[in-house]
Amino acid sequence: MPLALLALAVSAFGIGTTEFVMMGLLPNVAGDLGTSVPTAGYLVSAYALGVVFGAPLLTALGSRIPRKRMLILLMGVFTIGNLASALAPTFGTLIAGRVLAGLPHGAFFGVGSVVAARLAGEGRQARAVAMMFLGLTVANIVGVPAATLLGQHLGWRATFLVVAGIGLAAMAALARLIPDLPHEQGAGLGRELRALGGRQVLLGLLTTVFGFAGVFAVYSYLSAMAVEVTGFSETSVTFVLALFGTGMTLGVLAAGPLTDRALRPTLYGALAGLAAVLVLFDFTVHVKWAALATVVLIGAAGSMTSTPLQMLIMNKAKSAPTLAAASNHSAFNLANAGGAWLGGIAIASGWGWTSPTLVGAALAAAGLLCAVVSGALDRDGGEPSRVVASGEAGAVVDAGDAGDAERKPAPDRVA
Repeated sequence: MPLALLALAVSAFGIGTTEFVMMGLLPNVAGDLGTSVPTAGYLVSAYALGVVFGAPLLTALGSRIPRKRMLILLMGVFTIGNLASALAPTFGTLIAGRVLAGLPHGAFFGVGSVVAARLAGEGRQARAVAMMFLGLTVANIVGVPAATLLGQHLGWRATFLVVAGIGLAAMAALARLIPDLPHEQGAGLGRELRALGGRQVLLGLLTTVFGFAGVFAVYSYLSAMAVEVTGFSETSVTFVLALFGTGMTLGVLAAGPLTDRALRPTLYGALAGLAAVLVLFDFTVHVKWAALATVVLIGAAGSMTSTPLQMLIMNKAKSAPTLAAASNHSAFNLANAGGAWLGGIAIASGWGWTSPTLVGAALAAAGLLCAVVSGALDRDGGEPSRVVASGEAGAVVDAGDAGDAERKPAPDRVA
């Protein structure tokens, strides 16, 4: 794999750390800024809001900027957002800093996914994208716990200063390791928007929303279930969350080569497995060792869906995959918000602490249904993952869209 993927993984590590660390710092922030913990929870939503709107907006604005420069600019915005968060004098300015830090999240992964696939070449594209996503999963195992401990001992502002430092290091790595890639002929916002409106792209985004909502319906309340149902102490929750992150890492590592070999079967298997282990968790959550094993399986099954979904959407966006790939991360964050909301409704309705497991299983099953419908409409549903490019004359080539009138040989490079 190209060394340039390390720069993308380091960037993803920083993004993953700042995205999830706020959940562990809410009491510290609330106490320091004189607000309640539930109100401080809006800081989590503020970041997600930045991702949802920033992904399509920044990708559209940067549609004609060379991709290496775009990646560095996006990490620059990320770094400034975290620095602003560290220096925020009031709760309102901290909200603004979190929104700013979230704005480049989806656009970075959209551009980064295309760059990773292009650097890897035919037959290893999904593995390259998975290597970038690996930075996110490692952040859950190492970055978030370490940053949380740092914030608890030195103050939450120190956490965001360190993350801003990671952002600067990532910018240097991107500048040093990412090669200058020629801009695609005919690239522009109009072509990206047309690709985003494709039927298969929209079905892919819908699959992401439902499938990952199943993960977050449970993950959002995993700490509470571990304490209230399984019987773990509050100090053991960090270990439970680290096991979830370990499962995510294993899932990403497995998803890369499997997606390169058979994209849709990997996606079907991951979503079906996710629905199954969520139902299983409804039973195993009452036994400590079984609950811990199932937590690893949930993390693995959930993260195994991310690479095939990203590759599917990039494939079906044909020669303009960047906006579609970025929008997929908006879909992930909608899934985050929607899954947490539906899981919370189940608990508030008196169905018990374990009710989010069945809500999550139903959402994962809905995601599987969307994927199956997409596959039924796709005459090449078993096609290995491949990001497709425009030819020199701008002709679009795609090896798996039912709407194409004719088949053409794919060029050797990716968009």
